[in-house]
Amino acid sequence: MKNPISYIVIALVLLATGFFCGCDQKSQQNPTTVTVLTYSEYIAPEMITDFQMKTGYKLQLVQYEAQEEIFGKLQTAMKNQYDVIIASDVIIQQLIHLGLIVPIDMDKVPNKVNIADQFKNPVYDPTSTYTLPYLWGTTGILFRDTTVDVNNVSYKMLFNPQQVKGKFSLLDESRSMLSIALQAKGLNANSTKKEEIDQAIELIREAKRDPHFAGFVNTVNAKDKILSGQLWAAIVFNCEAMDAISEDTTLQFAIPTEGSFMWVDAMTLSSHSQNPEGAHAFMDYILDAKNGAALAKSTNTASPNSASLKIIDNEFKKNRIINPTREEIDRMVFLRDPGDAAKLFDDAWDIVKVH
Repeated sequence: MKNPISYIVIALVLLATGFFCGCDQKSQQNPTTVTVLTYSEYIAPEMITDFQMKTGYKLQLVQYEAQEEIFGKLQTAMKNQYDVIIASDVIIQQLIHLGLIVPIDMDKVPNKVNIADQFKNPVYDPTSTYTLPYLWGTTGILFRDTTVDVNNVSYKMLFNPQQVKGKFSLLDESRSMLSIALQAKGLNANSTKKEEIDQAIELIREAKRDPHFAGFVNTVNAKDKILSGQLWAAIVFNCEAMDAISEDTTLQFAIPTEGSFMWVDAMTLSSHSQNPEGAHAFMDYILDAKNGAALAKSTNTASPNSASLKIIDNEFKKNRIINPTREEIDRMVFLRDPGDAAKLFDDAWDIVKVH
């Protein structure tokens, strides 16, 4: 999730369509466009049109599948291409240090009052200057086996050949996958010790030698491959796991006993935004209580919005795949910016992917 490396990616651009409302500062016939760089499948299509109708701004989404792609897109993008960048917590500090995002004018986002206390002043943005939370979630193993107790799943399911029951994929995000490998070895997910990162490298390389290994796959594609029967197990984000289980109840999702990591995806203001007013309007729209609830429900992802939680149904809030149990939370961590040690992860991922 942290490599500032250019990747060859396909940007899918979705343009909102529909009727425009009359707004004081914008024209119905020629609305200003707000361009948001975001994960794929991360907002309901009807919300795109609703945003346009309520604000007069046309919403354009440029989508990516893995955090590494953000840096590639920002490095190759034409100036002023993006207004809002939705990025995971672990890369926020890099975005700040590289001058790719600037402080948000919080006075223009009155719905910021809806943010739950635990998401205020986060470690990746201690003064809440550059970010506003979008959604949060977890990472675990999605697999097809109803005989397994989800409370007793180990990474050995993937890393021990004697326990592998079918084809599996590993997550195609460098920092995420290396941190998972660290935890599978019983080490700190945020370790910056070369000798420990080397152990993570070797564990992944061993998994690659397993004849059941089906490659490094992003979380959306992994979900689709499990649903189609191409994979038996995969490391995915919980939102994709929930999507899959909603379609096929023989699937299960587990936070391994060795641990995993939680993540927060945050809204940030691009330093090259050509429409900062529209960018702030988008952030305020997302943090509205009803909109935040609709966003969470449509993506099967936990909400950081306390006002939204008051109107989301109890079944959703009690779903352990979307909202992990206290026992699961206790064995998870947030990934931290490794600072100067980022090169260790960059080099490690190169070794993992090539050898």
